[in-house]
Amino acid sequence: MRNVVKPQLAAGGLLERATTDGPRLAIVHRSRYVDREGRDGDWVLPKGKTHRGETLEETALREVEEETGCQARIAGPGYRTEYAVHGRTKIATFFPMECVSYGADIDASEVSEVAWLTPREALERLTYDTEREVLRHAYPELSGAEN
Repeated sequence: MRNVVKPQLAAGGLLERATTDGPRLAIVHRSRYVDREGRDGDWVLPKGKTHRGETLEETALREVEEETGCQARIAGPGYRTEYAVHGRTKIATFFPMECVSYGADIDASEVSEVAWLTPREALERLTYDTEREVLRHAYPELSGAEN
């Protein structure tokens, strides 16, 4: 009988904040990782692993608040992506979210900066192809955009 390794589940958000210049999307810089050019840090959508007993929605809301300082509300169904991390499958679900209030402390042990960008700017800055695909799915006007 073979040991079957369950995929690791994670959830996060496509967190939007309304501005007079249009919506801005939160992405976070994690300094303990390395980006695709080998520089310290990567740029990602806010997300994290589920805790035992948590729904994906609960995980997404918790992680978004921890990593961006925003309390949010989920504004639609999630976008799912799947990829491998150190040989293990990870399934991440990203929910469209609206920032309800801002100003809570962020988890500085994991996040060094929060950037609020247009969806096109976020597409250009995100480190991972899987997250850029989530962004293209959520914002169809980006579907032909290069990164």
